[in-house]
Amino acid sequence: MPHQKTTKLSTSSVASSPVEFEQGFILGLKQIYEESIVFNQVLGLKITSLLPESVSGRIDMRHELIGHYKYNRVHGGVISAALDAIGSLAVMTGIGARHMNETVAHRLQRFDKLGTIDLRIDYLRPAIGDFFTMKAEVLRLGSRVASTRMEFHGPDGKLLAAGSGSYIVS
Repeated sequence: MPHQKTTKLSTSSVASSPVEFEQGFILGLKQIYEESIVFNQVLGLKITSLLPESVSGRIDMRHELIGHYKYNRVHGGVISAALDAIGSLAVMTGIGARHMNETVAHRLQRFDKLGTIDLRIDYLRPAIGDFFTMKAEVLRLGSRVASTRMEFHGPDGKLLAAGSGSYIVS
């Protein structure tokens, strides 16, 4: 079996020692979230960072995402969906870090059991801009349920919306 290139990542509360995600795991998560989940394609979600303790992504503004025609504001459903996606992605990286003894394929297959239980979004400011960034971190990763905190930022870095989510993991 050829040696796979790895990416060295540090961890916080998700794992107790530094984790090296295989390039295959990173590419697999990107393929799932950017290509296989068709609605994420509609959003234009692009993953920008995958760490065991946090993830981030980006959405470029497009005409199809407008929620208020007069001000070119992003629709609230876009914000909600983007935060849900980035929250579940954070859970997947946490699961990936926890189960490094498993094959890449088996860790990616754990996505099959992942589902949103609860989602709360606080809309803090109008989302107007050329692009938006999201980030999420896992607050708790249990054997059955995970909890996350998510943020949605404008191009200037201002916090536009914040969220929390709970996900079934088994």
